[in-house]
Amino acid sequence: MGSATENGTLRYYFDHESESESDGGRSVGHSGPLGGPLASKKAGKKRSARFKGDDNYVEITLDVRDDAIAIQSIQSGDPEAALLARNLERRSPMLGASLSSKLKQVGHEFRRMTSFSTRAERLHRTKSTAAQAIKGLQFVTKNVASEGWPQVERRFDELAVDGVLLRSRFGKCIGMVGSEEFAGEVFDALARRRGITAAVLTKEELREFWEQLSDQSFDARLQTFFDMVDKNADGRITEEEVREIIALSASANKLSRIQERVDEYTALIMEELDPNNLGYIELYNLEMLLLQPAVQPSAMLYANSNNLSQMLSQKLVPTKDKNPVRRYCRRISYFMEDNWKRVWVMALWLSICAGLFTWKFIAYRRRAVFHIMGYCVTTAKGGAETLKFNMALILLPVCRNTITWLRSKTKLGVIIPFNDNINFHKVIAAGIVVGVALHVGAHLTCDFPRLLHATDAEYEPMKPFFGEKRPPNYWWFVKGTEGWTGVVMLVLMVIAYVLAQPWFRRNRLSPTNPLRRLTGFNAFWYSHHLFVIVYVLYVVHGVCLYLIRKWYKKTTWMYLAIPVTLYACERLLRAFRSGYKTVRIQKVAVYPGNVLALRMSKPQGFKYRSGQYIFLNCAAVSPFEWHPFSITSAPGDDYLSIHIRTRGDWTSRLRAIFSQVCQPAKSDQSGLLRADVMPGGSNPRLPKLLIDGPYGAPAQDYEHYDVLLLIGLGIGATPLISIVKDVLNNVEQKKTTAAAAAADAESATKAKKKPFMAQRAYFYWVTREEGSFEWFRGIMNEVAEKDKDGVIELHNHCTSVYEEGDARSALIVMLQALHHAKNGVDIVSGTRVKTHFARPNWRNVFKRIAINHPNQRVGVFYCGDPMVIGELRRLSQDFSHKTSTKFVFHKENF
Repeated sequence: MGSATENGTLRYYFDHESESESDGGRSVGHSGPLGGPLASKKAGKKRSARFKGDDNYVEITLDVRDDAIAIQSIQSGDPEAALLARNLERRSPMLGASLSSKLKQVGHEFRRMTSFSTRAERLHRTKSTAAQAIKGLQFVTKNVASEGWPQVERRFDELAVDGVLLRSRFGKCIGMVGSEEFAGEVFDALARRRGITAAVLTKEELREFWEQLSDQSFDARLQTFFDMVDKNADGRITEEEVREIIALSASANKLSRIQERVDEYTALIMEELDPNNLGYIELYNLEMLLLQPAVQPSAMLYANSNNLSQMLSQKLVPTKDKNPVRRYCRRISYFMEDNWKRVWVMALWLSICAGLFTWKFIAYRRRAVFHIMGYCVTTAKGGAETLKFNMALILLPVCRNTITWLRSKTKLGVIIPFNDNINFHKVIAAGIVVGVALHVGAHLTCDFPRLLHATDAEYEPMKPFFGEKRPPNYWWFVKGTEGWTGVVMLVLMVIAYVLAQPWFRRNRLSPTNPLRRLTGFNAFWYSHHLFVIVYVLYVVHGVCLYLIRKWYKKTTWMYLAIPVTLYACERLLRAFRSGYKTVRIQKVAVYPGNVLALRMSKPQGFKYRSGQYIFLNCAAVSPFEWHPFSITSAPGDDYLSIHIRTRGDWTSRLRAIFSQVCQPAKSDQSGLLRADVMPGGSNPRLPKLLIDGPYGAPAQDYEHYDVLLLIGLGIGATPLISIVKDVLNNVEQKKTTAAAAAADAESATKAKKKPFMAQRAYFYWVTREEGSFEWFRGIMNEVAEKDKDGVIELHNHCTSVYEEGDARSALIVMLQALHHAKNGVDIVSGTRVKTHFARPNWRNVFKRIAINHPNQRVGVFYCGDPMVIGELRRLSQDFSHKTSTKFVFHKENF
């Protein structure tokens, strides 16, 4: 470095690559601010120095007058140094006690800036870093940007008042919907730069605003963001302004946790970007932060990702076959490959129904009654025969203990889709509706009128069945045992069927609908138990038949005997088992999002698999109601836990009862309210709980796959959390077994059991509320701490935050990266697992797994809102057909 003075002007040269000062012909190691010999030179003397590179210098011209120093100009051959120098040039003149101290301040300031320059040499604007930074400052979403100015102009014409656009409508006009406060700050920033003081815009001014917001250059977006934070337009962002923008970003993204700790996060940003405690940060500080390349963990990377991703993308491009026959055959082939279990079961059921209908149809076609009633009686009797079969069969899919035993202890699951038991129950119910329609419709509209209007000669063969005297009217049929039992059954079955529909069972009717009070789960539950009366009447109805007198031809009871006996034994087993399976509550926690967590003692001999569920009864709420809940503890745990989301009357009352005995959580505890039961201590009096189970569920099949893709939406993560814990326990157990095998091979061989197939698990949890992450915070931290080999990959997604790349979440992303790098804790979830924003790109998720696990079977297990089921099932099919990885989709039934 060197300096020269000329007419009161001190010209200062700085070699920002050199780590030494030049004073004449000698070198002095630089170890602090500029000073020493340069400060002692008298005015009028000139001094200069040469440097190693022709362009590697910065020339600073200072205007020294009396007791003040001002920067007159700065020149540099290095663009990065020039960028830093321009920021220094914008600073106000420095004041001090002496010229030496002033020069020291200048040197110290420039040295501080060149420390950033050193970083900038590593983080220069390559295409990748600039592109990544641009993605982080999107003021206009892709959809709105694609519309362009014409759509914005159209909205202006709709929203303008007297030819001007109000500030309050600016966000809606540019497409920044749902963030009115944030849009207002953007408006103010753009207005300040243009000197606009009014809270309205003309169309021309809006056009200028739009052009800047939609500008694709990094500098323009960075300047807009900086102006939004820098409210007094002095080129500096103070600590208070940082605090305001953090609070604003947290509010726009509905992150109350960050709003509560805004002072702590403000200090973190200032510590990172203002290491010299100047009290402010500048534009280049933000730029350096944004230009830092994104660091991804090794587990997130593909092997040969570029080539494989390109090949896979090309392979998955849908190509439409011009041959319609080939296209149709391929579609049928794919469908059969994915649904062959369902197809053969449905084909068998339909064949049996068709066979029974045909058999009875032909049988009555040959009887004398056919000559009076014609094909009406054959249709009625054919429908009645299918009705007997379906009334017996419909009980089997709801024999939970039997199905759980079959799927757990036998190999029938290979050919029978036990996961679809409830769906098959609904299909059979539809078959019963068809049978009832054929039987009742044919009798009421055809058989009875024909019999009433038959001639004496035609009625003669019917006397053994209907009596010597012809029935006088309709009432004769209704008041008989056959008639009134049929009518009552019909009414009860209609009530049960209607209240079982989703609109009624899930209480989806509008609040003003008068039928709303008659709907809900309770109405569905109690109406379904009317089947006891229906089956009693059905047996009576089947015994008292008009046209059959011999007992062995009255086959209704024969159809029902085995299924009804099996179902009755199931109910007796449940009643007996739940009677002695009283559990002792160990811990209660009430979490944000209306979630109640119960930790209970495990009953002696209670064995279950991850993914299964239990029925819970609380007599304090209702002595008769039992509700199913997924088990969230792992089989290896010495306790039993469930998480209950408050949605209906029963769960609301259960939460209210337990909330009364809970206390506010301490600072080191999770949840809003807690009650921990200590042995021998003074504990609150908790309600008594009964459990029944466990019962099988689709998620328990995770043991059959090499790789697991677990996807949970909201409270749907409950069965998957148990799987994650079980995988972790098996990983640790495998290490222990390997150590034991090395120590004692013989004993390890004796203790050998069926190997655990799952070698890798990907868990995606998507929720819209940040408070939801408290539900399983302990489990997340446990997995992150114990899973040293990266067997389990955890991904949390918070959909209330705008997607990564949106300017409304830009500061949250920066803050998240800083806090996680420093403390190892995510600011959104409060766990060691870093939270992603917005919903995952499921196609990219499947693509990455297909690349990382070729020629392997991946079990896809989903639990949550039905709206994602179609997309996940379609992706599973696409990647299974077009890659070597086989994805098998399972969904949980709520």
